[in-house]
Amino acid sequence: MKVIPNHAKQRLLNGELALGMGLRQARTVDISQIAKSCDFDWLFIDMEHNSMSIDTAAQICQAALGVGITPMIRVPAHDAFHSTRLLDTGAQGIVVPHVSTAEQARAVVSFCRFTPLGHRSIPGGLPQTRFMSLPVPETVSLINSETLLVAMIETVEGRDNVDEIAAVPGIDALLVGCTDLAAELGVPGQLGNPSVKAALDTVFAACTRHGKACGVGGVYDEVLMEEYIQKGARLILSGSDLAFLMAGARSRSTRLRSIELAAPARAVA
Repeated sequence: MKVIPNHAKQRLLNGELALGMGLRQARTVDISQIAKSCDFDWLFIDMEHNSMSIDTAAQICQAALGVGITPMIRVPAHDAFHSTRLLDTGAQGIVVPHVSTAEQARAVVSFCRFTPLGHRSIPGGLPQTRFMSLPVPETVSLINSETLLVAMIETVEGRDNVDEIAAVPGIDALLVGCTDLAAELGVPGQLGNPSVKAALDTVFAACTRHGKACGVGGVYDEVLMEEYIQKGARLILSGSDLAFLMAGARSRSTRLRSIELAAPARAVA
């Protein structure tokens, strides 16, 4: 195969769950194998909320390609270079935060997609095609088809414009950033609030109308996660490396501290 398949995108096209693991703390390439062994489909390499360098992110992307887990970058802003530099060095997907208008969504498509969908500059060899020398038209077509482009809905304006955003050609999925959206709706931290649920219903309906996948991030209560999956969420940010580490560490320390210690033996005179 001339291009490395985008595992997460294929699962979405099949109507299946695509489970993502967020990276905030990990800085070494072995996290790709760890996530794959734990049955995740994609890495959410969060460059909006961590201090990871572009070089580190690129190395993790390359490692992910090698084990069949989709490397996706949440970029820190809408500037084109945040996305294109990582797409050129191994990312198979870009997640753009705070997309609130169709105009912003079209701009994202313009710099993340090659012609005819966009105007992304055509580089030389790419890791996604194993650096093979391919005709430019073939490279353009293969990379466009295997890139997953996600717009985050995190604002009231984004909710109100979601139908127009979902209609933009080249956007594959909408991911609701529930934590920020709840705050924007005046109910910070209340991710099961009726206003949040109503906003999610609006996003789900827009995705259905326009044939786009829908996802949720920030929701880690298992009852709520199940409810939103049943409503139609398929692109799921399941949790972060930091949260998983702390949960496992807290469980172990709690268990060990619960052990009743035997009274120390009395010293023999």
